[in-house]
Amino acid sequence: MNDTVPAPEQTKLPREIYVLVGASFLIAIGYGLIGPALPNFAASFDVGVTAASFVVSAFALVRLAFAPVSGRLVTRFGERPTYLWGLSIVAVGTILCAFATEYWQLLLFRSASGVGSTMFTVSAIGLLIRISPVHLRGRASGLWGTSFLLGGIAGPVLGSALVAVSLRAPFLFYGFALVLTTVLVWWQLRHSALASRQADDGAPAMTFREALRHPTYRAALASNLANGWVVLGVRMSLIPLFVTAVLAKDESFTGIALAVFAAANAAVLLLAGRFADRRGRKQPALVGLTLLVVGMVLLGLTDDPWLFLAASFVAGVGSGALNPSQNAAVADVLGAKARGGSVLAGFQMAADVGAVLGPLAAGAIAEQWSYTAAFVITGGVAAVALALWAFAKETLPSRQEPEHTAQDAATDNCSETRAG
Repeated sequence: MNDTVPAPEQTKLPREIYVLVGASFLIAIGYGLIGPALPNFAASFDVGVTAASFVVSAFALVRLAFAPVSGRLVTRFGERPTYLWGLSIVAVGTILCAFATEYWQLLLFRSASGVGSTMFTVSAIGLLIRISPVHLRGRASGLWGTSFLLGGIAGPVLGSALVAVSLRAPFLFYGFALVLTTVLVWWQLRHSALASRQADDGAPAMTFREALRHPTYRAALASNLANGWVVLGVRMSLIPLFVTAVLAKDESFTGIALAVFAAANAAVLLLAGRFADRRGRKQPALVGLTLLVVGMVLLGLTDDPWLFLAASFVAGVGSGALNPSQNAAVADVLGAKARGGSVLAGFQMAADVGAVLGPLAAGAIAEQWSYTAAFVITGGVAAVALALWAFAKETLPSRQEPEHTAQDAATDNCSETRAG
């Protein structure tokens, strides 16, 4: 039987959403905790810069490679068990990193953490879809994204203090914090009917190939790749170099520029989520991608520090407007009762591919041509996603109509969609 959209008066998010949001905040703090320590810790084993940097890259590569397996695990065992096992693997791997005595041990344990990371990321998205009321998916996604962003801002501050104690201290702190987080999430969700419920008997398992038939899912893949390319890749790799080489500013200005982007992002996430729930997923996605394109192009064209900060603000607003709407759209395509681990894994992989390829491509373009060309082409990646979203279908169900099943989405006949 199809899900029905909750009545308009049901405006509160379930308690389980806040459990996931709290866990997301703690996890993000941990990422920031070990960020300042990891390269230097690797270098302490008498290895070169390339080897020290590879420890960082290995985590992302393992996440990317293991994502399809994580999707199958979610489909086979469900979101909650996969989420808890993923957290446990990262906790154990991080604690073992603190006790590594050779470089290969650090590389092995950090890579194992990448396996757990993609497990809990894919399953967390699945839990959000399953738990969130249909008309509150954008709000839930915005809240989840905000918690991760704020944790990422707070983490490096605490991490810098722990590094002063020992390069191993951040790993121990984060590892045991993850153990505590795992126990708390298990305790809070152990009797939750929302978190534990499985797809109805006979409900189809939506495959990645089936989801690709839906134009909105294709658009979401493109926009998530662009978001990973810009936010997780180019922003962290090219902006620091541009600030030094073109703007002739020091690292403190780089921190200000990144903080402006993050603040703008955080400021609009919740607002964009509410808008996506009320007016539809397509409009905020189009606005967000447009601002992302404009912001990236302006970053490459300016040599004025104040204009650079303004462009960073524009790009940050664009990313914040995009994320809740694209996440909610993927949830709409999948449906609350469908089993679609591979669909969620594919969506997550798009961002990981962008995060890996973005810095490499932008760096090569900047070296061969110019920083301007690198930023403009980065904006072009977002422009491709913008074009796909222009032809995507609106997926937000009306409050009176039933939500589609996975089979509806697979055949691209979502009866509840309305013109966007």
